[in-house]
Amino acid sequence: MEKKTKKKFDYKRLISGLVLFPVAAAILIFANDIVMSIAMAIVSIISLYEYYNCFRVGGKANPSMWYGMLVSILLIFIQLCSDTAIREVLIMIVPISILILMIEMIFSKGKKNIIDLIVTIFGICYIPLLILFISLVRARFTFGRVMVWYIFIAAWESDIFAYLIGKNFGKHHYTKISPGKTVEGCVAGIVGAIIMALAYTLVMNKIGIFQMMMTSSYNFQMSYIMVGVITGLLALIGQIGDLLASSIKRYCGIKDFSELIPGHGGMLDRIDSVIFIAPFAYILLGLLV
Repeated sequence: MEKKTKKKFDYKRLISGLVLFPVAAAILIFANDIVMSIAMAIVSIISLYEYYNCFRVGGKANPSMWYGMLVSILLIFIQLCSDTAIREVLIMIVPISILILMIEMIFSKGKKNIIDLIVTIFGICYIPLLILFISLVRARFTFGRVMVWYIFIAAWESDIFAYLIGKNFGKHHYTKISPGKTVEGCVAGIVGAIIMALAYTLVMNKIGIFQMMMTSSYNFQMSYIMVGVITGLLALIGQIGDLLASSIKRYCGIKDFSELIPGHGGMLDRIDSVIFIAPFAYILLGLLV
């Protein structure tokens, strides 16, 4: 009888999480808009580099990294402008990008093609454009520093519960994009995220520790039913976002976007669900306030 090898505990993953989480929490809770923009710009640039590099390493495309980085910085800092300016930029970013990248293609002497253009533009829409909504939730909602955590709860708690239940009890696989995903894990991820979101809401409704530290008038009250429904939807959307990242890696023939974070892979591996949830959170969380 073959003896099963016991899998070693991933201490690198644990240590990385213990180090990075307090840093992320401090920025989300205490940073002003300028510091938040700088932090999001750094995350965006690193993630976009990983995305473009995986296509280059896999020999699938030669995206225009210089342009993606430039737009990444501009999109993150545009949040400091008025709502009207933000809308104008978001409306024009794709047609302007197509124009500039077509001009580059024309003068590239055959080094650039339509696939390179599409991969470049999709990277802009996928990473800096979606990351922008994290800052918008935090800056434009009443009690935004409390509200923004629903994005991370829906993404990370769903990932944790889906992994634990799917690994130990999952039997029904549902997609070839990521063969390890199971129906049991998917359901557990959604339920787990809802439970954690409700617990967070209870604490914020009753205590609101961090918000009370920042304002003398604290009256944060959220509907538990609405929180449960919205978190369930966001958790499901986050799992789709995870599959999107998996499909990109599978197409390019890589396991992780990079080895930047020990035990976790790259920056984009860590935030793939978060950024996909962010724009939908901006819409759905608006129903709560």
